[in-house]
Amino acid sequence: MIDMKRFMSGGAAIQPIWIFVIAITVFFSVMSDYFLSVGNLTNILVQTSTIGLIALGMTYVMINGNIDLSVGATLGLAASLSVGLQDHGLVVAVLAAITAGVVLGALNGLLVWKTGVNAFIVTLGAMIGVRGLIFVYTEEQSFYASNFAFSDFGASAIGPIPVLAIIFLACTLVMHLVLKKTGHGRNTFAVGGNPEAALDAGIRIGRNMMINFMIVGFFAALAGVLLATQMGASTPNLGRDYELWTITAVVLGGTKLTGGFGSITGTLGGVLAIGILRNGMNMMQVPAFYVLVILGVILISVLIIDQKINVKSSKGVQA
Repeated sequence: MIDMKRFMSGGAAIQPIWIFVIAITVFFSVMSDYFLSVGNLTNILVQTSTIGLIALGMTYVMINGNIDLSVGATLGLAASLSVGLQDHGLVVAVLAAITAGVVLGALNGLLVWKTGVNAFIVTLGAMIGVRGLIFVYTEEQSFYASNFAFSDFGASAIGPIPVLAIIFLACTLVMHLVLKKTGHGRNTFAVGGNPEAALDAGIRIGRNMMINFMIVGFFAALAGVLLATQMGASTPNLGRDYELWTITAVVLGGTKLTGGFGSITGTLGGVLAIGILRNGMNMMQVPAFYVLVILGVILISVLIIDQKINVKSSKGVQA
């Protein structure tokens, strides 16, 4: 039996991001009678599932003290492969797409591990390279699904709940349990919090980081496949700016850019906060660019508050 209070709080006092999620949910429910309808709530889950899946893997990478800027390009490549290879069979196309994501993640992790180059630089180069590879593969053309089962999957549901929402929530629960209950999860925190101490404790730092890059590659590819099922197509530009939305969601959820701290429950809150803001303001007919302004202000505010708290904490320790 899962204690939902502990699940939302990560085992401590309720996380600030969930207070924010509750506050904006109440606000938009007052502003629109339709906001709390089952149809709209499931629609929010579907809309956020793509960024949400990537954010699950990004949380692990950022707890490690790294970052992956190539996830949007990986999503685009996976989407193109899952649609473009359907003449060879749907299973082959999907497996090729997922494999591509895992391999790209492994290459990113291996380069960071073996060369010592900052993950920001490695994955920035990967983002540019993979995006170029997509244009080469697609010849700058959009692909359209030839298998109706593929596009039908994106619109399928079990009862009132869309399958894409179920997949996202199931993956969230699994990744939460892995982070909290397994040795790999504990090692991820240790590597991000104090690499030297982790090394002295016998933790294989490079291996741990590489696995986490493979995890985020897997989720980026899975998100690409599922997004392609929703659209019934893929485009060469698919996934642009998704890395920025993903990082925003993870940081809003409380994961520190410096590593060593974070949670899947917080990331879920960050993802839902973005989805609720976009959905609620759209219902209020607020232009989409205002959402970007608000999220930018919120993100900067969160980082400033976090910085001040860290400074006070470090002074307390020194005293």
